[in-house]
Amino acid sequence: MTATILDGKLVAAQVKDEVRVRTAALAGRGITAGLAVVLVGDDPASAVYVKAKTKDAREVGIAATDHRLPADTTQAALLALVARLGADPSVHGILVQLPLPRGLDADAVIAAIPPHKDVDGLHPDNLGRVAQGRPRFTACTPAGCMRLLAHGGVELVGARAVVLGRSVLVGKPMALLLANADATVTLCHSRTRDLPDLVAAADIVVAAVGRPGMVRGAWIKPGAAVIDVGINRTAEGKLVGDVAYAEAVERAGWITPVPGGVGPMTRACLLENTVRAAELATH
Repeated sequence: MTATILDGKLVAAQVKDEVRVRTAALAGRGITAGLAVVLVGDDPASAVYVKAKTKDAREVGIAATDHRLPADTTQAALLALVARLGADPSVHGILVQLPLPRGLDADAVIAAIPPHKDVDGLHPDNLGRVAQGRPRFTACTPAGCMRLLAHGGVELVGARAVVLGRSVLVGKPMALLLANADATVTLCHSRTRDLPDLVAAADIVVAAVGRPGMVRGAWIKPGAAVIDVGINRTAEGKLVGDVAYAEAVERAGWITPVPGGVGPMTRACLLENTVRAAELATH
């Protein structure tokens, strides 16, 4: 068996096409969807991400603005910028690029973003809505994973799903989305016992732990769907996931590559959330 590759670039392009249609409909009403991206400091990886996100936004008709602050920005100054963007009617979505420099409280910053402009889906109000099964915005990476599963035609109802990693960014909302889709979910973490056995019983495996090649191919149930959220750089500079891909691809039914799997979907779902924010604001 060789797994079907879930091509994130292909599905992301489809999502972007859908967003273009929606931004065009807004433009027909004289409305331009607006996204404000805030970058604090000079982390090279964050700068690359921000450049890609603003480029994506402009390609689909979203007006994207960059707001760059020095690494020594105070919490008060960052909160003041968030408040100004929150009050600006031309800004429908606010994204604060994480991680923030040491000394800044990311939780407080996220909580200061108006929930209806939180297109990253990380505000407690939006996470709570996901838990209730009535989301406004869903965190972009889990939303992208769900789109990939749907694209592959993976059956979720009644499926056994294992999510590795319990972060607020990925693991916890991912587990909630799968449960909302009627899968039976086990959320695993660093204290989980018998992890290989749990993975081996799973129809769906989502790996988001940040450890290169941690999930071995021998752990994978034949025919399972494997979603690899991990992006790790080896000593040789190669990007690899949390799953030992060459091993897992021979056992899985579906698998995402790294790169080119979940990453493009995260960015595409940010665009989807932004156009939704503009639609909700102008109804």
